[in-house]
Amino acid sequence: MANSPQARKRARQAEKSRVRNAGQRSNLRTHIKKILAAVKAGDKEQAQDAFKTAMPVIDSAVNKGLIHKNKAARNKSRLNARVKSMG
Repeated sequence: MANSPQARKRARQAEKSRVRNAGQRSNLRTHIKKILAAVKAGDKEQAQDAFKTAMPVIDSAVNKGLIHKNKAARNKSRLNARVKSMG
């Protein structure tokens, strides 16, 4: 365990951010899974709606430092390709 007051504070901050990040990461994964489930079910309209709602979530994850911008771009591109291929 941390000994100095500064190290104790950093440990508290790290724990808070870990919990916050875990929730946001879970939300991100949930939105991605909704798109994939709609694509698998063959429901194009639902897949498009899920895609539209997931894009801002992915972008905000980048702004919060949760994922890298290239990973976000890759995810958006692949998800968009899956939704478009349903036609």
